[in-house]
Amino acid sequence: MENYKHILLATDFSEHCRTIAERAKAMADMHRGKLSLVHIVDNLPITDAAYGPVIPFDIDLTGQLMDAAKIRLARLGEKFDVPKERRWLELGSPKTEIIRVAEANAVDLIVVGSHGRRGLALLLGSTANGVLHHASCDVLAVRIKND
Repeated sequence: MENYKHILLATDFSEHCRTIAERAKAMADMHRGKLSLVHIVDNLPITDAAYGPVIPFDIDLTGQLMDAAKIRLARLGEKFDVPKERRWLELGSPKTEIIRVAEANAVDLIVVGSHGRRGLALLLGSTANGVLHHASCDVLAVRIKND
């Protein structure tokens, strides 16, 4: 088996983020590869079930979400010694953007967290499942244990 040269941690800043980041960092260290980070702000329209898709506020929530994510991504990058040029913050569909960033940057392993959903939750899909089935490189889905 070849060493992984470029590992991409796709983070959602959840409560389990640190555990998953530690796993990704350990893989990068073990394979003497470089670690990169990506966070995707999901571009979801604000909706009101009574009126359909409308934007009821005069504020830019996307901008606020991006600003907050930028700060969290910087903190995570500093903690795990990931240089600024290998920290990506994107807007869009998490599955699509993770795969796009991985392909554009010659990533050979994507690390994501997975809740291990079954039944209806699995049918509805998850980011980890989408990345696993559509990425052109290896994917490590780190199991997140719900307490």
